[in-house]
Amino acid sequence: MRKKTVRRRTTVTRKSKKKSVFVTKVIRYLSWVLVGIFLVGIVYHYREGLAYYFSFKSNKVLSEAEESKHFSDVRNFQVLEKSEGKTIGLDVSEYQEKISWSYVDTLEQKYPLDFVFIRATVGNDRVDSEFKRNWLGAKENKMIRGAYHYYRPNENSIEQAELFIQTVTLKKGDLPPVLDIERLPKNQSIDSLKIGLKRWLTKVESHYKVRPIIYTGEKYYDDFLKEEFSDYLFWIANYNFYREEIQDEWLFWQFTEKAKVPGIKTNVDINIYNGDLQQLRFITVD
Repeated sequence: MRKKTVRRRTTVTRKSKKKSVFVTKVIRYLSWVLVGIFLVGIVYHYREGLAYYFSFKSNKVLSEAEESKHFSDVRNFQVLEKSEGKTIGLDVSEYQEKISWSYVDTLEQKYPLDFVFIRATVGNDRVDSEFKRNWLGAKENKMIRGAYHYYRPNENSIEQAELFIQTVTLKKGDLPPVLDIERLPKNQSIDSLKIGLKRWLTKVESHYKVRPIIYTGEKYYDDFLKEEFSDYLFWIANYNFYREEIQDEWLFWQFTEKAKVPGIKTNVDINIYNGDLQQLRFITVD
């Protein structure tokens, strides 16, 4: 009886192992099928961008840097195609090094670049090293220009506003000033941060007689700014591949940080204005 019992247990164990191996193979096979379907879906979704990209680039020798950003280029094209009729621009700082402004005209030799936001100041003590040159260069290139301040949460807000005011002179046809807020404070509460932001915005608006625009990331906007700063217009950054159209409530959308533009050696951010060129001119300084 003991021997028979042992044999039966062994048989059951072998059958269980075989069944387990079979189930594992089936699961693995189905996983690969699902991955394949997903990839086919991605290719189909971006089919126009892929067709445009490879037809446009096929007669060129691509550098390693260009090859590494194929997907970004395709997604950028997809976004631009869905933004037909809207105005396209860029934003720059000293990180773009010396810009040859006379060459800054189009993206992918197809989409005109009509406006540019230029970083002017950082915190309460630093002027962007390329601001003056970029500010003049953009004007000479007949682009609609705007200046922005990178806000440091742990520094005095009034001092930051004063530095921006001392640095930037807005003229007729320039865009409203921009407050760039991206980080959370280290030594103060969120409520204190919001008080500081409002002080900066109020002082700058009082000086230029125009309400500033706020730049931030989509999550930061949703979590901290959307409700209490609803009186302001927003410039939102979101580079996620699934986001392909600007939201109705956004004034500007920074949809990529990996674009190549003539006259600029480095990658650069590209933005979409939620309207046409005539509407963009309407919001400029009188």
